[in-house]
Amino acid sequence: MKTVLYNKVNPVPKSITRSQPSEKQLCYSIKETLAQGNYAVAIAIMNELLALHPNSAVYYNNRGLIYLHNNQLTEAIEDLTHALEINPNLDQAYNNRANCYAAQGDLIAAIADYDLSLEINPSNIRTWINQGITFRELGSFDLAIKNFDIALILGNSFREMIYAERGRAYHLRGDWNCAAADYRQALELLGDHNKLEDYRIKVSTWLDILLNPVLVEEF
Repeated sequence: MKTVLYNKVNPVPKSITRSQPSEKQLCYSIKETLAQGNYAVAIAIMNELLALHPNSAVYYNNRGLIYLHNNQLTEAIEDLTHALEINPNLDQAYNNRANCYAAQGDLIAAIADYDLSLEINPSNIRTWINQGITFRELGSFDLAIKNFDIALILGNSFREMIYAERGRAYHLRGDWNCAAADYRQALELLGDHNKLEDYRIKVSTWLDILLNPVLVEEF
């Protein structure tokens, strides 16, 4: 009888096996993809990350924020709400959900979430700014200016934005001298931020409208 020889299947060396991307690798890929403005791909990578860490409030918050930037507000609110169910003390999630509500036009719900964010973390400068903008949108200029004043006291972050947005509140309230001073301060600070060129143009337009009221206001 002829002996049949079976080829032995050698195991694939570990060095060439395709391994699951690590958490660190996925986070790096998300950062790179967001820098390219590709939100859909970033969300897909976040899905992989959440498959590895399904109980991470931070990752649900992050995916919710990406949904917000991609104008998928329903999905963003769902993720941010789930993040808060996992960790009710995540102030960033309240701030981000408030931004979603503001984008939907539900300014009262936004104010409520900003309040919750600040109850947890009174030093969250982003929340003070965002709530100030929302107060301004509601016509509550005094409250808006108070928010921006507090944000300036808290630290040196986002000062160009704080001056600009406070200037806008002064402008709409009719305090033109204060508005002009804040706009100019913002523009001076924005001169150091090449990535904020669009925002600098916006603030410059506000100042032009203030100094030349006959201009048609489009911003």
